Amino acid sequence: MADSRIALRLLMQLLIQFYLDVKFILVSPPFHRLQENLPFLSRTNTMDNGTDLPRASINSSQEKSDRKQKRYTVYKVVVKNSNQSWFVLRRYTEFDKLFSTLKKRFPHMALKIPAKRIFGNNFDPDFIKQRSEGLNGFIQTVMSNPELFKLPEVHSFLQLDNPRSEPDFFDIEDHNDRNNKASEMNLGPSGNPLAKPSDFAFQKVLGKGSYGKVLLAKHKSDGKVYAVKVLQKAAILKKKEERHVMAERNVLVKNCSHPFLVGLHYSFQTTEKLYFVLDYVNGGELFFHLQRERCFPEPRARFYTAEIASAIGYLHSLNIIYRDLKPENILLDFEGHIKLTDFGLCKEGMQPEETTNTFCGTPEYLAPEILRKEPYDRTVDWWCLGSVLYEMLYGLPPFYCRDIPIMYDNILHKPVQLRPPASPAACDAMRCMLWKDKASRLGAQRDFEEIKSHKFFESIAWEELDTKCVLVPFRPTVDGPDDLQNFDIEFLEQPVTASVCCDSESRLSVSVMEADDAFLGFSYAPPVPDDFH
Repeated sequence: MADSRIALRLLMQLLIQFYLDVKFILVSPPFHRLQENLPFLSRTNTMDNGTDLPRASINSSQEKSDRKQKRYTVYKVVVKNSNQSWFVLRRYTEFDKLFSTLKKRFPHMALKIPAKRIFGNNFDPDFIKQRSEGLNGFIQTVMSNPELFKLPEVHSFLQLDNPRSEPDFFDIEDHNDRNNKASEMNLGPSGNPLAKPSDFAFQKVLGKGSYGKVLLAKHKSDGKVYAVKVLQKAAILKKKEERHVMAERNVLVKNCSHPFLVGLHYSFQTTEKLYFVLDYVNGGELFFHLQRERCFPEPRARFYTAEIASAIGYLHSLNIIYRDLKPENILLDFEGHIKLTDFGLCKEGMQPEETTNTFCGTPEYLAPEILRKEPYDRTVDWWCLGSVLYEMLYGLPPFYCRDIPIMYDNILHKPVQLRPPASPAACDAMRCMLWKDKASRLGAQRDFEEIKSHKFFESIAWEELDTKCVLVPFRPTVDGPDDLQNFDIEFLEQPVTASVCCDSESRLSVSVMEADDAFLGFSYAPPVPDDFH
């Protein structure tokens, strides 16, 4: 009887798979018809504002094997714009993930990808060809729709935020022939073979975290000093934090254009570690200076708050929520300007009207709606800004208590206590940012523009602030570009382990990189200058 049920179940699965395969053949037009019906394949695709969109298509696929000899297929997606060309390698699971994201956000759109195949040979040439054409049709649909194209998930999938010039790329087969190494290939924007641990002289430990450490390092070729964040892949995967790490990487790539955000210069990986090569900011954490001075005069607190608000406003303009604003994540550079760091809790793709509900952040700075496990939006960042301003003026977060349950109750129910020496304008700004109802909070209606227009900031010249043309109220004591006096001696005295500098496996084979789905697309190098201008 049991054997009959198993046989019946297998028969049903075969019928379902046959139905899905036939349905896909019936509803998916041949690739030549796609070319005829979609003009953007033969002409430059243009958005309503006249800006040229890049073009993307799948032009080949290859079969690979992971470390356990499990076979899979990668599809080469070639992306071109008016003067650049690059490619990315993507597996079917990545297409499926993007499809699910877009379908959830735009359920009314007729988006399709080939169905998953339960039975049959997934490596049959006819099946691979059919799947390639179906995935290519999906990419064409995405590229032809400005509403889809502008989404950060699409930009990340196609590596649109760090394109490189065409001369730096060549076909997979050509590259394998030149190097005579069948297991290595140029990964385009997803890989940077010139960046590896041995390129850097690691000098001191600057800090430690749950998944790794931050080290002072000097690039051997040009002598530039960086802070290199080194993370253990195993620890990240054990805690299932890979999505946060990839979100941090994506945000860091976009940070270089803002003066008050720590920027990314390179990211690369070995088989065991991830490396972020970041701006070295050696004026110390805001937390370090608050501990030493207890609180700041109001003009100094206003200056820092304005620069922080500018950075948060920029992230919001990219549809990113920061979610972890606290003095430990605010650095001072050698001139006295702030730089936000640590973007692991950032939430991407957050349109102004959208909400999320992940419980995350630091206890002292959690907004009431997060504690209530309600959907929340970008106003949580303005709550945190009000909390940091309060701490700069009074020495402690507004609802602080050593007993965390009591502190949470204070955040939910206790009115914020405001008193001199804070000015009436400062008190009003804090009261408005620390409003427990997010819909009534300062920034709820017009976001950063609403913050800027508050009377507490009426003395701030915002354009001059963003160009660092204003007089800083405090300049940290820094003797040089690699000065360490503003870092905790507890970390500085720790040895730099040899494993951090080891790059014997830093040039990853394709099978290793593509099998490690969690960190696909992690590596980054800055765009090279165009030769076409």
